[in-house]
Amino acid sequence: MSDRLFTAWLQLKYQKIRFLIALSGVVFAVVIIFMQLGMRDALFDSAVRFHNGLQGDCFIISSRSTNLADMESFSQRRLSQALAFEEVEYVNPIYFSFVQWKNPESRNSWRGIGMFGFDLRHQTFDLPGIKSNLDRLQLIDTVLFDRDSRTEYGSIVEKFEGDNSVITEVSNRRVKVVGLFKLGTSFAFDGNIVTSDLNFLRISNTREKGFIDIGLIKLKAGTDPETFKIKLQKYLPQDVKVFTKQEFINFEQNYWQTSTSIGFTFNLNVALSFIVGAVVVYQILYTNVSEHLKEFATLKAIGYSHRYLLNIVFQQALIIGSLGYIPGFAIAIFMYKFAQQATLLPIEMTGQRAINILVATIIMCLIAGVSAVRKMKSANPADIF
Repeated sequence: MSDRLFTAWLQLKYQKIRFLIALSGVVFAVVIIFMQLGMRDALFDSAVRFHNGLQGDCFIISSRSTNLADMESFSQRRLSQALAFEEVEYVNPIYFSFVQWKNPESRNSWRGIGMFGFDLRHQTFDLPGIKSNLDRLQLIDTVLFDRDSRTEYGSIVEKFEGDNSVITEVSNRRVKVVGLFKLGTSFAFDGNIVTSDLNFLRISNTREKGFIDIGLIKLKAGTDPETFKIKLQKYLPQDVKVFTKQEFINFEQNYWQTSTSIGFTFNLNVALSFIVGAVVVYQILYTNVSEHLKEFATLKAIGYSHRYLLNIVFQQALIIGSLGYIPGFAIAIFMYKFAQQATLLPIEMTGQRAINILVATIIMCLIAGVSAVRKMKSANPADIF
């Protein structure tokens, strides 16, 4: 094994420029795959940060709703009907709307922002900054601002932490920022604010009273959410759907993965990067085998088996894949940090993703090696005489 590995390495190192080109192809493919999978996973993770922050066991939404950014309102009576079950501890209506936020630093700068409203009497969100500011939201025309929103909304965090006073307009209504919370951006939301249900209806004055977007249900201790969901779904009309919390998360992720072109685009780019890397490695290995056919034929003539020669090519593929992965991994970590700062999305390196892409890189190079060794069959010992 060691002599084959040594031979494989010497052959690759002999043509340094060609070897570097092969490594560059692998590095390029590895970086692109890392970025595409990182962005895709960040999309799915950011899309459900709101869902993960909800303190409920079951949720009711309109049967016409497709995702959080496109919620259809339904009658609050459906949520009230859930109170008829003894398993329910409390319910809480949640309102959502895209509203126009005025940058307080620029009079004519307006930008869409997601606004959530909820009943302050019950725990609704498990997000940093909300519980400690509930009392402040009881005041009229007050909101909490997401500290992880994009900077286009203004220097709200810096200004609030400086003098605790930020006054602006939301949908042409004067509001005051009375606290900060932490949720984060997603592909659908560049920023977020939360407020009480009463303030929500004041700001979004076109909303018809009695219609909500999400119904949160908190169950009593010991109640199985899945069993209760089935029971409630049979009781309620078909104009609403009932989810457990995990099903609500899956519902959102499934929309972005299957009902939009975003998930398909990311997966397609990963496949194309895989193919590009395999083609580059194949070209290098094929050229290397073609230029050394006489040497391979000589080795066959002196007694080396065809399997021995095949192993040399496969080991070259492994060397290229392993050495190309290392700088690709390092570059991807740097790019993750850069992309996270630029987009505010949760793009992070995970151990599972690193291992999966390492395995994919090795497989990519081995596939290239399998294609290249076909040329090895033409290495006939009779050709050297």
